[in-house]
Amino acid sequence: MTFRIGIRLKLLFLSLFLFAIPWLGYQYVWELESYLRVGQEQTLVGTARAVATALHERPTLFNKQASYLTDVKPGTDLYAHQIIDPIQLDGRLQDWFDYRHLAVHYDAKYLLDDVANYRAEDLNFTHMIGIYGDYLYAYFEVHDDYIKMRPRNNLRIDLNDHLYIALTTPEGEFKRYIVANYQPGWLNTYELTDNLESNRPQKPEPRIQGHWRNHIPGRDNSGSGYNIEIRIPLNMLADNIAFAIVDVDENIDQGAPNNSALENQILRIGTANPNQPDSLGTLLVPSPEIEKIIKGLQYSGARIWVLDKHRRVMARSGDILQSTGMNTTLRDNTASDPQWWQNGWQYIEQEWLLPLYYKILTKPPSEFIDELQDAYALEGKDIESALTGKPDALWRLTPDNKAVILSATHPIWIDGTVMGAVVVEQTTHGIRTLRNKALEKLFNVILAVMFSGTIVLFLFASRMSFRIRNLRNQTEAAIDHNGKIIGNIPLSKTQDEIGDLSRTFHNVLGKLSQYHYYLENMASRLSHELRTPVAIVKSSMENLAMQPQSETSQAYVNRAQEGIARLSQILNKMSEASRLENALQSTDTETFNLHELLQGCLLGYQLAYPENHFDLQSDYPKATLKGSPDLFVQMLDKITANATEFSPKEETINFKLQQQANQLILRIINVGAPLPSDMQHQLFDSMVSVRKEAHSTAPHLGIGLYIAKIIAEYHQGKISIDNYSAKDGRASGVEVRIIFPIH
Repeated sequence: MTFRIGIRLKLLFLSLFLFAIPWLGYQYVWELESYLRVGQEQTLVGTARAVATALHERPTLFNKQASYLTDVKPGTDLYAHQIIDPIQLDGRLQDWFDYRHLAVHYDAKYLLDDVANYRAEDLNFTHMIGIYGDYLYAYFEVHDDYIKMRPRNNLRIDLNDHLYIALTTPEGEFKRYIVANYQPGWLNTYELTDNLESNRPQKPEPRIQGHWRNHIPGRDNSGSGYNIEIRIPLNMLADNIAFAIVDVDENIDQGAPNNSALENQILRIGTANPNQPDSLGTLLVPSPEIEKIIKGLQYSGARIWVLDKHRRVMARSGDILQSTGMNTTLRDNTASDPQWWQNGWQYIEQEWLLPLYYKILTKPPSEFIDELQDAYALEGKDIESALTGKPDALWRLTPDNKAVILSATHPIWIDGTVMGAVVVEQTTHGIRTLRNKALEKLFNVILAVMFSGTIVLFLFASRMSFRIRNLRNQTEAAIDHNGKIIGNIPLSKTQDEIGDLSRTFHNVLGKLSQYHYYLENMASRLSHELRTPVAIVKSSMENLAMQPQSETSQAYVNRAQEGIARLSQILNKMSEASRLENALQSTDTETFNLHELLQGCLLGYQLAYPENHFDLQSDYPKATLKGSPDLFVQMLDKITANATEFSPKEETINFKLQQQANQLILRIINVGAPLPSDMQHQLFDSMVSVRKEAHSTAPHLGIGLYIAKIIAEYHQGKISIDNYSAKDGRASGVEVRIIFPIH
């Protein structure tokens, strides 16, 4: 079976190229998004430059900070984190829960004295500081295997566990304080004298407030030890501070008359040595002046950081979750009261199309992990570049890979030196939202174009296919199965290629019809035109034969008369087919008994061909047929003449009449030479014969079986001829089969 591809299928296949349109549109939008990203990067660098411009050459903003240090020491130089909610000074530390990850652990690495045989369980603590309101808050979660509180009758404040605080005031003075409690509870804070060798309290310091709370074994997860929460007014501080936890154990205290606190303490762990003013660490407090400057930029749709040159955060403004970068609200040009079709379209878009689109597209997430939410120092290639004096930009993914953040940096210059950097951050949510909206509209247009284009192409292909099939049917109907032109196709008025083809077929069929008419009538015309001269020659020869002739002349006359007779037979046969066609149009039909007709014919054939034998086998003696008995006999005469001519003498020619279902089958079988295999399907055509000249002296034009076929079809029958072979294999010959329907 040959696979056939019709025009509709081909056009449908070609229409698949329409699917290249979405791909091109998608690539275009992606290219557009890349340009938008470049534009956002340039805009963000411009914003960072603008903020940095507001901070250039303003050294007072950095004087109180540690920006002029060449280096900072983690754990010594402290950063005060901004605290959101107020801190209750109760020593329980629940208020610090959200900031515990920012705390610093102090252990042997921060020992202030050389101590041999230090054990971690002797002393270590976790500490952090923060800013809330006008106070600096700090907590110390101390792990101490032995807690020694201050005796009530002891004036010394350094012979027990205590917190040592050293700081510089805004006036530049160096102050020292000790927190030494008699018992857990509100803090007892004392200011020490200016003598660095003495720990004698000068006066209580009520401005430093807080709470001391000892751990309860089995209740506090931290085990033995204590917590200290304090707050210090910011107006007491400059930008240097140090804390130290001093652990004094009982065995050291006993038996040591006239001992000093320094001699009796066994362990001191702190951020810096509180007795050495030049060793204090720096305190970086978010600059309120800088925050005021960048506060007005919180509506710029970006998160802004101001860093010192040690990458520590001096001020911050904005929320990265709200920093989408671009306004994604498109102008709505629709009327305030949408029409019904607008509501219908919105329903289709929201319920069907958008869920389909977002199988491919991704919406910007409303929540994502911000690893810099509580950061007090930033790092990155862009920051490193800015601190070297070069603006830069950096794209990065959030840890959960949900958002892309663009950061732009610009250096802050003071007297030709980079004192810090401005970092401006935005997400790409705005661009992604605009990209999605552009793709939504693009997909809507593409779907409309593809749907309409496919429908139009399909209709066009169907119309083309219909016209071609109609032309094919008209062409087939113009010629019967015998190849005779019986009509013509209608003349098309359509002015296109198929119309031209139809008109060409119309003209060709018209010319062929005229040629066939000429050929069909040529035999009758020739016979009509030749009959008169043949009659003249025949009569002349008859007259000549009546004259006395010599023996030689008589032989020539006889031979001429035989030729004239043969020529007359040829003329009769040539006109026989045309006469038959005319007779079929004027013959009335009647119902006759086929069995009886065959019996009568066989009796006549036996007399006409006495050298042959004829036999009739019929299992349906009441078989009737509607038609012309005379024409039917003429058909049997043609078939029988052929059978007797090819059958050996004294062989039987069998006529078999059978009924199968609603059909009558007449088989005429003769023994003899088989038919040529390449001519079996052409024997019923006109002027086709397989006889050899030696078989007969009578003229044969090959129209006997052609006439038999015309008569069989007149009786609504189908005639065929094929080689025959007996079941026992003893005989072979030719079988003519005629099948008639029973009405």
